[in-house]
Amino acid sequence: MAFGGEYKTKKKGEWGDLNHRWVTPEIRDDIMETIFNYRNRTKLPLKELISYTGISRCKFYGWKKRYGISNNHNGKMPKFHWLMDKEKETIAEYARSNEDKEGYRRLCYKMIDEDIAYASPSTVYRILKEEGLLNGYIARKESKKGQGYVQPERPHEEWHTDITYVNVLGSFMFLIVVIDGYSRFVVKHELRKSMKDKDVCFVLQKAHEKFPKEKPRIISDRGGQFISRELQNYLRYIGLKQTYISVGYPESNGKIERFFKTAKEECIRKSSFLSPDDARRIIDRYIEHYNYERLHSAIDYIAPYDMLTGKKEEILEERKKKLENARKIRKENHKSKSNLFGEPVLSIFR
Repeated sequence: MAFGGEYKTKKKGEWGDLNHRWVTPEIRDDIMETIFNYRNRTKLPLKELISYTGISRCKFYGWKKRYGISNNHNGKMPKFHWLMDKEKETIAEYARSNEDKEGYRRLCYKMIDEDIAYASPSTVYRILKEEGLLNGYIARKESKKGQGYVQPERPHEEWHTDITYVNVLGSFMFLIVVIDGYSRFVVKHELRKSMKDKDVCFVLQKAHEKFPKEKPRIISDRGGQFISRELQNYLRYIGLKQTYISVGYPESNGKIERFFKTAKEECIRKSSFLSPDDARRIIDRYIEHYNYERLHSAIDYIAPYDMLTGKKEEILEERKKKLENARKIRKENHKSKSNLFGEPVLSIFR
């Protein structure tokens, strides 16, 4: 049996020497189509047809896998679960439109929750890096939480409280905050003109009124407001215990210190307050966003309110289902782009 023409050689049958030299993708695909043409016309087994060509079976099946794909030496073969080009474009466009330049992990989970795109954090990172969109994004460092400190296991087990300064029209006001240690939910906050013990008592009273059945441990530093007799008597009256952090180590109250840093970066320093009431409105609006919408990196990118109300596992499971479903859709999409062998033709780009 003779296979036609232009690839005819003088060694080992018709195409025998192709085992030992490089072949362009065009010639390779032409040869494959010729072989399968003969198989359809003669009904001979593929194994027998390959033996007539002089091409090794190993080389033949290697060509068969690469049919329709440009040579990509030392490159990874495409897989069914790789993102489609449209998905990559959607992720890049979402990142470009994200004015706040949030971290790639938070961006990833926001896209899943909002049904924009479904991809893992590492995939989102890789796409943003390829598109040159990582400027302003900071990779999350390995957490050391839990080393030397036992984290609370339920909401309202610990409340952290502290005070920070806010510049309003050249004068300092004082933001007093109570935050739940388990969920990072801001239980209560007040922007006040003073930071005396009565101001702290007022904020704690308002926090306690929101959750009157809870008995959290109050964690604070040793500032004068927090060690005052008035505050001690008040906490004793409502049945709450207090724990002080170590002297000279404000990081021991790190959860609320981190909240202050975030609030100043994302809200306070970006705002020009026109009056104390304007400052209160802007801070109130930000804390509502922080509690109910902003995905918190320390709690698996869940909003604090969802963490507080026990929706964490439900949200994580929903994200997992969306990612799995997206992989199935990609696989079906790739399978639908089949060549004449009934095998997928995939892009060489991941």
